[in-house]
Amino acid sequence: MPEFVFLWTDLFLFGLLAAVLAYVWRVRRSASLRQTWKSIARTPSAMCAAVLLCFFVLVALLDSVHYRPLLPPMPGAAVAQAQGPVYSPVLRSALDDLLALTQFSQRENTYSAPLALRQFSKETILVDGEPVRDFPRLKHAGRSLADESDRPADILARSLKGGAAGAGLALAAALLLTAFQRPGRAGWGEAARAWWTGRTEMPWRPMWLTFSLLAVLACVALSVGGDYHVLGTDRTGNDVLRQCLKSIRTAMVIGSLTTVAMLPPALIFGIAAGYFKGWVDDAIQYVYTTLTSIPGVLLIAACVLMMQVFIDNNPDLFSTVAARADLRLFMLCLILGLTGWAGLCRLLRAETLKLRELEYVQAAQAFGVGHWRIMRRHLLPNVMHIVLITLVLEFSGLVLYEAVLSYLGIGVDPSTPSFGTMIDAARLEMSRDPMIWWNLLGAFVFLLALVLSANIFADAVQNAFDPRSRRFRPVNLMKRTAAAQAAGAGKESGS
Repeated sequence: MPEFVFLWTDLFLFGLLAAVLAYVWRVRRSASLRQTWKSIARTPSAMCAAVLLCFFVLVALLDSVHYRPLLPPMPGAAVAQAQGPVYSPVLRSALDDLLALTQFSQRENTYSAPLALRQFSKETILVDGEPVRDFPRLKHAGRSLADESDRPADILARSLKGGAAGAGLALAAALLLTAFQRPGRAGWGEAARAWWTGRTEMPWRPMWLTFSLLAVLACVALSVGGDYHVLGTDRTGNDVLRQCLKSIRTAMVIGSLTTVAMLPPALIFGIAAGYFKGWVDDAIQYVYTTLTSIPGVLLIAACVLMMQVFIDNNPDLFSTVAARADLRLFMLCLILGLTGWAGLCRLLRAETLKLRELEYVQAAQAFGVGHWRIMRRHLLPNVMHIVLITLVLEFSGLVLYEAVLSYLGIGVDPSTPSFGTMIDAARLEMSRDPMIWWNLLGAFVFLLALVLSANIFADAVQNAFDPRSRRFRPVNLMKRTAAAQAAGAGKESGS
C-alpha cells in the first residue's frame, strides 16, 4: 500500500475545487446568479474555452494526487522489515501512472527530434569493433520495429488507431448528448437535430466539436506515444510532451493560488478605504501607492531570495525534494499575491465610494447598524462581481508572469516542471546549429491554449457580470432596429 502525500499546493487545489462546487450550489439557489451564468453558457466561444479549461483542470488534478511507492524488501533485511515499511523518496502522481503506459515516462540520453528513432547529436559508437561517429539509436523509441524503414507506416497505423479511438469517444459523447436532449422530443433523430442545429439553450454543437477535436488529438498522442516521443526529448532526455503536461499543474497553481492570495488584503483595504474615507482612506492609499512604486520584479526577487535562504538553512523540514520544491512554489504564489493586490484594491475602493452613498447603506447607518456589519452584509456582496471579473482576468496574466520569472531565474524550483523553465532552456537551444525547436514549440502551444481559453472565458464573464462592458453587436443592433421599425409600422397602421 503506497503512502499518500498531501503537498501544500495539493491541499489548495482540492480545497479550491470544493469552493467551486459550493459556489455552483449557491448559483443554483440564486435566481439572479443563475440567469447571469446562463448568459455565459449561451456564448459559444466561452463554452468552447470552458471545455478546454476542463481538460487542463483534469490534468492538474491528476497530477495533484501524490504518493510514495512502497519499496520491495531487501534480501536479508529482517531488522528493517521489523521497523516497518520503507517508502520511496521519489513522489509519484496519478498522472505519472497514466503516462507510464506510453513512452512519455521513458528517459533517453539527450536530445531527440519528434517521432525520431535516433539521437539528434552524433556520438562515438562501436560498429563491428570499430569506433564510428554516428547518431545512436534511442533506447526506448521504436522498440517494436524490426526495421527503421517501417517507421512511417507504423506511425500512420498508430495515428489511425488513436484517431478511431478518439472518434469513438466523440460518438459516445454525441449519443449521451442526444439522450440528454431527448426528453420532450419525438425521438432520437429530433433530439440530435435539436442540438446540432442550435435549437437548444446551450451551444452544444461547438462544445461537442471542441471535445471531439480534443479527444482525437489526445488519443492520437497516446497511441503514437506508446512507442515514440511525440514531441521529442530535451537535453536530459526527458519527454517534452510529458514536461508540457506536468507544467499544466504549475501554471494552474500559479494562476489560481495567487489570485486567491491577493483577495484578503484587496477586499479589506479596498472596502475600508471607500467606506470610512478620511484618514483611513489616506493611509491605505499611501500603502498601495508606495507598494506599486517599487519595481515589481525587484520586490518579488528580494522576497524569493529570502525565502530560498530559509529553505536552504532548514533542509530537515522536508522529507523529499518534491516537498521542498512545492513549498517554494506555494510561497512564490503568496509573494505574488501579497505584492499584486493594489490594482484590485483601487477598483474596490472606487466602487465602495459609490455604494456608500446609496439609500440602503444610508438607511442602515441611520438605524445604527455597525460599520463592519454594513461592510459585510451590504457592501461586500455588491462588489463581488468586480472581484470575480478581476480574478478571471488576472489568471492568464499570472500564468505568463510565472514564465517570465522562471526565465529570469527567480521563479519556481528548477526541479518543478513549468513552462517558464522550458522556455528558459529553449533560449540556448534556439541558437544551436542545427536548431532545437521542439522544446519551445511544446511550451508555446500549451501555454497559448491555456492563456487563450482563459482569456476568452474571462471576456464572457466580464460581459455578463459588468453591464458597462457589454457591447452592442451589429447583429443584435439590426434585430432591434428591425423590431422597432415593425413596432412603429404597427402603430401607424393601427392609427
